Amino acid sequence: MMNPERIPIVGIGQDGLGGLSGVGRRLVEEADLLVGDSIALGLLPESKAERLEIGTDFDIVVEQLAAPTGQRIVVLAVGDPLFYGVARYLCDRLGKDRFEVVPHVSTMQLAFARVKESWEEAFLTNLAGHNLQSVLETIRGAEKVGLFTSETITPSDVARNLLDVGLDYFTAYVCENLGSPDERVTHGELEELIGQEFSPLNVMVLIRKPHMPDRPSEWVGRRLFGNRDEAFLQSKPKRGLLTPSEIRGMVLAEMDLGPASVVWDVGAGSGSVAIEAAQLASKGQVFAIEVDPEDHELIRANAKRFGVKNLIPILGKAPEAWRDLPDPDAVFVGGTGRESARLVEAAVKRLRAGGRLVTTMGSIDNVSEIHRILHQVSRDVAVWMLNIARGTYQLERIRFESLNPVFLMAVVKPE
Repeated sequence: MMNPERIPIVGIGQDGLGGLSGVGRRLVEEADLLVGDSIALGLLPESKAERLEIGTDFDIVVEQLAAPTGQRIVVLAVGDPLFYGVARYLCDRLGKDRFEVVPHVSTMQLAFARVKESWEEAFLTNLAGHNLQSVLETIRGAEKVGLFTSETITPSDVARNLLDVGLDYFTAYVCENLGSPDERVTHGELEELIGQEFSPLNVMVLIRKPHMPDRPSEWVGRRLFGNRDEAFLQSKPKRGLLTPSEIRGMVLAEMDLGPASVVWDVGAGSGSVAIEAAQLASKGQVFAIEVDPEDHELIRANAKRFGVKNLIPILGKAPEAWRDLPDPDAVFVGGTGRESARLVEAAVKRLRAGGRLVTTMGSIDNVSEIHRILHQVSRDVAVWMLNIARGTYQLERIRFESLNPVFLMAVVKPE
């Protein structure tokens, strides 16, 4: 039963008025004002109702709906209004109690129906609201993918980008104008889609081919974190001073990064921790702070080598170098110098409440001082002494070469 005090948001398909439920059709036919984008409004025949087209400025529509006029208003959305539709935006701005939602089959549902695939386990996203580069890693591990493409990111662009990063193990479908008389479904390999033109109203479905590896062979060994030391370019006179892969893995685990974390890597060296942090916090920002100009250039080169776009190298001496940076969710302070304690003390002051600071040191002389500083922040300071030996083969026998012991501390700043 529709509440007459609420504004209905009605989903509509490419078949227009004829495809609506009885309730949806009655609401549209009795409306005094129809609100929607040009596509949704274009699916209806002319009527007595006024029409307000939603453009790029949604605030105009919000103002119109917020002021009572006595008119019977209906908001139209193509497909399901709550599935990448206008309903969520309006409910967030004006409150859920102002609206009733009459859903329709979404074009994403229709696309998976046309290719006869279940979509319950698929990764779904709208490229009009997400940068394609930000979702490539999620696509890499998915079995099925559904993409709303856009005028600026077409199916041809998607196919080219997937092949550029080695994601060649998907069969692709492009479903155009679903539900309309000129509906079309194109099925083929990714390389066959490059250069083709499609209707702006399309959904791209990717289905992983059976028995394919989880990544191209040239990517085997390339990890989100814990990459082998030799994967990074290093300054030859200082070679071996980067954070070893085993230590790096534990550091990043204790930093406990989220997808959108703001991260500082203080004394970044060649950038190994910063680069892997950038891969983990793919929607966040990672600032690699380094005073040595040669290492600063190495950070740039390694970031390009790993293809991370959200890493920002900062050339300068801490703490002055981080003065204008956003407060971090997680900080790593590396290095072995006498400055470590001072930098830890300064960094923890900028750390957001609930944020994590992790630091490593090679000298036992620094352990007591840094522990004292962190213990003032929280009584729960985690401390490790890490002794690692790597196996090597000599004369067909396994021998172990020990790395220098490393002390590691981690603390969470109280809320």
